[in-house]
Amino acid sequence: MRLPSLNALRAFEAAARLGSLTRAAEELHVTPSAVRHQIRALEEEIGRPLLRRNGSGLMPTETANGSLGHLRRAFDALADANRSLRHPATAPTLTVSAVPSFVSAWLIPRLEGFQRRCPGVTVQIGTNPLPTDFHREGVDLAIRYGLGGYSGLFECRLFSERYFPVCAPHLLDGPRPLAEPADLAGHTLLHSSVLPRSGWPVWRDWLDAAGVLAQVDPDAGTHYTMSMFAYQAAMACQGVALGTTVLSMDMLAAGYLVKPFNMELPTAFGYHIVCPPESRQRPLVAAFIEWLLEAAGEACTGLEG
Repeated sequence: MRLPSLNALRAFEAAARLGSLTRAAEELHVTPSAVRHQIRALEEEIGRPLLRRNGSGLMPTETANGSLGHLRRAFDALADANRSLRHPATAPTLTVSAVPSFVSAWLIPRLEGFQRRCPGVTVQIGTNPLPTDFHREGVDLAIRYGLGGYSGLFECRLFSERYFPVCAPHLLDGPRPLAEPADLAGHTLLHSSVLPRSGWPVWRDWLDAAGVLAQVDPDAGTHYTMSMFAYQAAMACQGVALGTTVLSMDMLAAGYLVKPFNMELPTAFGYHIVCPPESRQRPLVAAFIEWLLEAAGEACTGLEG
């Protein structure tokens, strides 16, 4: 029997799991019309409808619903085969995807702890700020920064976040000391430029909460595409960055950066462990998740201490 197109099967599985052609297209990095065309071609080939409208979303038909579990297991098997082809060595391999700043500032300094716990395991770390296609990219687990609510995936919040100004120690008692928030008007603000989203840490919100929005321009200063660039500029005495709990914790502990003011603001954004539910059951993935949660707990205890 001739098998249907693999792309069509992937389009159907993604649309059924996510309940949306648009979200399936984003995950597969194609257009919604391409997903619609692939699903329609699959329906014509097998001779029956696979998806139906349910309010504003999509649901698999009763017949199609019974095949989704088989499809997901088949895609998992393909992902395992892909990993085996790419890494034929006998050593077990764990592939992790995470946002670049988190890898640089938090994960790398601590990864040796996992390698001591699980010697002989090959860990591959990839950096990608975009949503992970676990099957296509052969990724076992991802660490994402956001609000949570990753449909169809296992998720666990690793860190909640607060944000606050940070600067090099020399700025505190320099020619323009930072004694109170209004003093920021005499310094360059360092920004991490991101798409504006409600709850995302930005200077405007912190200055408003500090009561100095009318005195300090929240948009002036230097804008960087990554948080770590802003921290590096701050350590070089080029201005004041807006720090977050996780990314700045080691730099604060080492004395490279300091907090000139006590006021911190919470944000709904945080770091989440994300993976397919079936991957969660794999011993190596489970061991890495356990280690991540322990390391995060130790880091938070250090902050409180």
